[in-house]
This record gives sequence, structure tokens and C-alpha cells, in this order.
Amino acid sequence: MTFAESRSDTVPVQLPNGAVVKVEVSSTGREDVGFDVKQFQPVADAIEGVVQMIAAPIQKVKPKKATVKFGMELALESGQLTAVIVKGSGKGNLEITLEWEAPTKE
Repeated sequence: MTFAESRSDTVPVQLPNGAVVKVEVSSTGREDVGFDVKQFQPVADAIEGVVQMIAAPIQKVKPKKATVKFGMELALESGQLTAVIVKGSGKGNLEITLEWEAPTKE
């Protein structure tokens, strides 16, 4: 059994406004990355989906303030740019801080 070797490559990525940026992405195995311009929209859709899923339960508990941090790495899968939630700094994938204030007595 052999394991795929992980490596990073830089590929051109087109943003929704038409601008092209170079992005470092992770790739595995022997797949040829190629240098055709990749679309960023799948990554933006993934970010939007993650934020919506996190925001819904936070809105239910109604904290005064909420902070959510998550690491995201860009990777190539089947030639398409994709977002991968990654573990960072030895912590979990998501770091969530919620704050409430006690109601003031008037």
C-alpha cells in the first residue's frame, strides 16, 4: 500500500470580479496540476456554506458577541479548486467564542 505524497503548487485563480490571483494549493498524488486558470467560486460557495451552518445555531442562542475562527486550505481535486477546513495550531478545526451580558436592573 502506498500513500500519496502531498505537495503545494501555485496556480492562477480567477475571482468573481474577473481579477486573477496566484494561489498556493495543496495537491496529492500524481495528478498534473496544470496552469489553466481555476475558478474561485467553488471556494466562495464553501465559505458561504460553512458560515451559514455556523451562524444558524449562534443566532438561536443570541450572544451579545460571537467570534468564529477556522482555517481553510485550498486544494485541487479532479482539477478543480476546492476548500478544505484544516486543523491549526494544534487546536480543533473551529474556534468559537460567545459572549453574553447579564441584563441590567433598572
